[in-house]
Amino acid sequence: MSPTPTGRLFGNDLVLTRTFRAPIDDVWASLTEPGRTARWFGPWEGDAGPGRTIKVQMVLEEGKPWFDLTVDACEPPSRLAVSAGEDDGRWQVEMVLTETVGVTELRFTQQLTGTDGVGEVGPGWEFYLDALVASRDGTALPSFDDYYPSMKEHFEAQR
Repeated sequence: MSPTPTGRLFGNDLVLTRTFRAPIDDVWASLTEPGRTARWFGPWEGDAGPGRTIKVQMVLEEGKPWFDLTVDACEPPSRLAVSAGEDDGRWQVEMVLTETVGVTELRFTQQLTGTDGVGEVGPGWEFYLDALVASRDGTALPSFDDYYPSMKEHFEAQR
């Protein structure tokens, strides 16, 4: 079964959501604890905190590269904003968690500098967020081949 794209463009904001039957603190830990981020994105090292830069490894990417990630805001257990890159190539991402009666929603937003590359970016985040879901459920991680290029048109049609 192929995954269904859920992301939407609101201006230059790419927004994706996922829902978890779990308390907000547990989902927060999946987004912030190195041992748990390693299960779906990659481990990180350094002294995390607002205004600080940490090193993150993308273990699901070819070559498993490390990159610098700046923590722009950290408001446990509800909001984490991070950025990477420089100038026009800078990525800004915000993750906001809300909980209602033991169900936590993650609203993931990437502030794009333009929508030209959304056909590549959108499927990538769908893949990573589904990897987060799989890591929490204890199921097999998805394959990126199921996301790209099949989801490209969904995102480009919103430009």
